[in-house]
Amino acid sequence: MYALFDDAGKFHAGRVMSEADTSMQIELDSGKRVKVKSANVLLKFEQPSPAELLAEGQRLAQDIDLDLAWEFAPDSDFGFADLARDYFNDKASAAQQAAALFRLFEAPHYFRRLGKGQFKKAPEEIVKAALLGIERKKQLAAQIDAWAQELVAGQCPAPVREQLYKILFKPDKNAAEYKAVVEAAKLSHTAPLDLLKAAGAIDSPYQFHWKRFLFENFPKGTAFPALSAPEIKDKLPVAGVQAFSIDDSQTTEIDDALSVQGLGTGTVVFGIHIAAPGLAITPEGAVDKVARDRLSTVYMPGYKLTMLPDDVVQAYTLLEGRECPAVSLYVSYDEVTLAVKGSETKLERVPIVTNLRHDQLDAVITEASLTGEAPADYAHAAELAFAFRLARHLKAAREVVRGKPENFNRPDYNFRLQGNDGREPQGDETVLISTRTRGAPLDLIVAEAMILANSTWGGWLHELGVPGIYRSQASMAPGVKVRMGTKAAPHAGMGVAQYTWATSPLRRYVDLVNQWQIIACARHGRTAALAAPFKPKDAALFSIISSFDAAYTAYNGFQSGLERYWTLRYLAQHDLQELDAAVMKDGLVRAETLPLVFKAVGAERLPRGALVRVRITGTDLLTLDVHASVLQRLDDPSTTADDAVVEDAEIEEAETAGPLTLAIDVQGDATEEAAGASAVASSPSV
Repeated sequence: MYALFDDAGKFHAGRVMSEADTSMQIELDSGKRVKVKSANVLLKFEQPSPAELLAEGQRLAQDIDLDLAWEFAPDSDFGFADLARDYFNDKASAAQQAAALFRLFEAPHYFRRLGKGQFKKAPEEIVKAALLGIERKKQLAAQIDAWAQELVAGQCPAPVREQLYKILFKPDKNAAEYKAVVEAAKLSHTAPLDLLKAAGAIDSPYQFHWKRFLFENFPKGTAFPALSAPEIKDKLPVAGVQAFSIDDSQTTEIDDALSVQGLGTGTVVFGIHIAAPGLAITPEGAVDKVARDRLSTVYMPGYKLTMLPDDVVQAYTLLEGRECPAVSLYVSYDEVTLAVKGSETKLERVPIVTNLRHDQLDAVITEASLTGEAPADYAHAAELAFAFRLARHLKAAREVVRGKPENFNRPDYNFRLQGNDGREPQGDETVLISTRTRGAPLDLIVAEAMILANSTWGGWLHELGVPGIYRSQASMAPGVKVRMGTKAAPHAGMGVAQYTWATSPLRRYVDLVNQWQIIACARHGRTAALAAPFKPKDAALFSIISSFDAAYTAYNGFQSGLERYWTLRYLAQHDLQELDAAVMKDGLVRAETLPLVFKAVGAERLPRGALVRVRITGTDLLTLDVHASVLQRLDDPSTTADDAVVEDAEIEEAETAGPLTLAIDVQGDATEEAAGASAVASSPSV
């Protein structure tokens, strides 16, 4: 005797070797013997053989018309053998009974499974809905297949093109467009990005990077709502200073200016004046909501997305020829020793007499002219000379705390796109890459002034018990990163006891938040904690930190990526096939004259710091990858390695910039601060 039984939804048949009250020993065709509960045995039969029964049953099952079977089935519970006798004949064979079982079991939309070979037919409305769903599923499967075939043939269906960035970076794996790309990639044995590129889904590499960034960070677009700049209601006194700013020519968000008073009197008052949108913009107001949504200005070569609308920026920017509202920090110094005599913060209107520009004056305002070794034929020569002397003094004091000097042995790079004039780039412009030595006099003056303001105000907030947003670094050991928090803590990289960001309120949201807190301190003094917009342990501050940190990281990554894109364009435009570079680690090298870190075959065998010449064998503007190999070593083999801390930060930035990482996987699984004085001083490229 043979038996057909159910094992976790799978049907098997075999010879019955023994039978007890509750179980059977059954031998399968493979020779394996299994113990089966009697309740799971659905059919006993003498013929045909088990293998023939299963094969014949599966064949007959496909011929059973489900609509007809549903009509035959009673409204009450029934067994598969009952249906077989109604459907085939009253003497249905074992194979026909097995066929009825198989067919009923595989059609849950027609028949509900009750267990032990029992079923109940589904209500008519459920059947109709299920059949409609099945038909839609078939149509969708056909559509996916059609799209996949188009992609393989080198054509991109419009729905796939429209969902391009979602498919690649934030995929819905149940979406038809995603499934079509995965299926096409499998059929063509091609990587998804290469497949889509070949099918014409990507118009240009630059637009690909730009639209991907907008998709991930500005899904509602970059336009501002209609807003006007709020008026400052305070009657602010006019400061008795002649202030000047130092920025790049393309800078429109002029946040900071400087002044020097009392030269030759023995006591010099050094003024740091910060644009004061916080005097007009209020927390939870319309302008604040826009700023909090963007959190920072986004910079990129030739273009930028400002945190605030241009009309709002122009109302508060420190433009020359105006008396601009400002939060001013005045620090008094002994003119000879530069010992601090005191400091105070004022809310006032500051006359801005000059907007100095880095790119126009770096070659004129030199260390020699500032120290009296060369003529100083430029505006504010005496004030700049004192500011430079003070900057070097402040830097030296910070380096004592740091335990090592700051390393400015590599330049900052500036990108210019010919004929761009601040318009959104198209990606094919001629790019100019120039350098500005980090730590140049004007750079140093601004950097040290901003560090002085940010550390002084950070200490003042802490003293008055007013929370702020701080940046801290526990040590300068490799891997110890800068963190943001609401409590004052040392910043080892800066060499200061505490450090806030409060000097760029027009372009960074945390600076605006800190400015509100500083304004409260200036207005209320010891009772500022009661009047400040944000109170100690305020959950809103932690939310701002979290949102800002994520956005700022994304924006910086995008800027680095586009700078890498334009650097690769520069290589092509100048037909540069060989570069001199310094070896880093893990086969990475850093170009000596361009802002480019990449892997070079052969570099992995060389020590850090080794100078080499590499051949560029190819670049990919879409993935931002560089293919290169080492040609020869240029230096003495005894070369020592570079600063590992700086190098690790560069490597992290290079990994953020490229090559491209996708979140689509045809196998089924999705993948996806070098904070220092120079960062404060560096003016944006636009």
